[in-house]
Amino acid sequence: MIDTKKEQERDELHRAIWAIADELRGAVDGWDFKNYVLGTMFYRYISENLTNYINQGEIESGNMDFDYAKMSDKDAEEARQGLVEEKGFFILPSELFCNVLDRAAEDENLNETLESVFRHIEESAQGSKSEGSYAGLFDDYDVNSNKLGATVAKRNEKLVKLLSGVANMNLGSVQDHDIDAFGDAYEYLMTMYASNAGKSGGEFFTPADVSELLTRLGTVGKTEINKVYDPACGSGSLLLKALKILGKDAVRNGFYGQEINITTYNLCRINMFLHDVGFDKFDIACEDTLTAPQHWDDEPFELIVSNPPYSIKWAGNEDATLINDPRFAPAGVLAPKSKADLAFIMHSLSWLASNGTAAIVCFPGIMYRGGAEQKIRKYLVDNNYVDCIIQLPSNLFFGTSIATCIMVMKKNKTDNKTLFIDASNECVKVTNNNKLTPENIDKIVDIFTKREEVKHFTHLANYEEVAENDYNLSVSTYVEAEDTREKIDIKKLNAEIEEIVAREQVLRDEIEKIIAEIEV
Repeated sequence: MIDTKKEQERDELHRAIWAIADELRGAVDGWDFKNYVLGTMFYRYISENLTNYINQGEIESGNMDFDYAKMSDKDAEEARQGLVEEKGFFILPSELFCNVLDRAAEDENLNETLESVFRHIEESAQGSKSEGSYAGLFDDYDVNSNKLGATVAKRNEKLVKLLSGVANMNLGSVQDHDIDAFGDAYEYLMTMYASNAGKSGGEFFTPADVSELLTRLGTVGKTEINKVYDPACGSGSLLLKALKILGKDAVRNGFYGQEINITTYNLCRINMFLHDVGFDKFDIACEDTLTAPQHWDDEPFELIVSNPPYSIKWAGNEDATLINDPRFAPAGVLAPKSKADLAFIMHSLSWLASNGTAAIVCFPGIMYRGGAEQKIRKYLVDNNYVDCIIQLPSNLFFGTSIATCIMVMKKNKTDNKTLFIDASNECVKVTNNNKLTPENIDKIVDIFTKREEVKHFTHLANYEEVAENDYNLSVSTYVEAEDTREKIDIKKLNAEIEEIVAREQVLRDEIEKIIAEIEV
């Protein structure tokens, strides 16, 4: 049951956070400016996280009045090595968010101060197990960018506002991980920036409702999984849904993802930390997943969730080595060079555990087009990997109105059938976009679990039926849409027309009588 008061408080907090973020950006485009707000939030979070960790240890040892923020840098240095091993990073007391904020308004070199603080945080992890998790994290936080202001003074003025604005975000104590306020605020801000950015930024951002549906489809009947993987992970929202749905320790061996865009890759790692995922529990790589996959040593994965970019170009048959790649070779053909969609599907299937589930958002064209794409669908169906296809409503994603679908794949199916679900009407309209409500998600997951036939909603097709349809996997081929047009009784309608004509004649006769009387 939803706690209405808590939800209300959360909405109020979100509104306050967006008001601060919106006010801060000034002339900078929101999608570009998000790196500054989210980077500052991250700096505040790790400062408070480290301070709280050290203070708790001291209090437990009986040192009740201890506060790491008030300690001298010289004394703190002694604990550096141990803290890097335990937490993965180190920050000197003078460089903590709260202390830099206290001096910010008077610091004429604030841009240089922040630059050196960020460099020191990244350097603190060098040579340790956490180095890869922290390297380059602040690369997109350019304190000398003209976007912040034309002069150093103007830029510093904006940086003071940034630090103060993030300090004023009521994100509670980092101890209270039930609230998950930092991670929650991050997700909310990403959603708001994406919805305001149109195609420039929000095109492939996966809204929370779709993320929830994918993860629930992939974890039906499970209370824990070994690893979750997203081959096109963006800012990591899909990966982290497993943590929200299954619980903190239910993802036993961690979160794995690959992202080609370096800015988004940095945001993804920040997102992991803000959700209190330790540096040793995630491995996010920055490379092209299709031609340079980085997790050969980590596969297979029990849960794969993804919303890969739609119909992008890739090397395809221009690269002679790809047809022999164990991920693509089994289908005997590569996805077209101009449409990489089914390459992501084959990659995911290859890295899926035998007891796992992959739930992937797909561009609708890959379900019915001919050529190489049809051959790949034939391979998937002939080998009984396609568990379910779900048609989603249009307008679910920012920046595109396409009605996408979800392909659910498994390697251990108990039947040789494919379930088709027409969920195109399972949504509510919110401003310009459609949204899946908790009830819509429950209904889709429930019918997916039961694998039942429901007229105008689902169809369970056997192998022969799909083969007869030339391996077309479009939901509309299998689920007949309900005819919602009003049914008309012709006999009744004719009788009503006759009655109207008769009454019309009576009226005419009456009018003619009145006219005749007037003329007399």
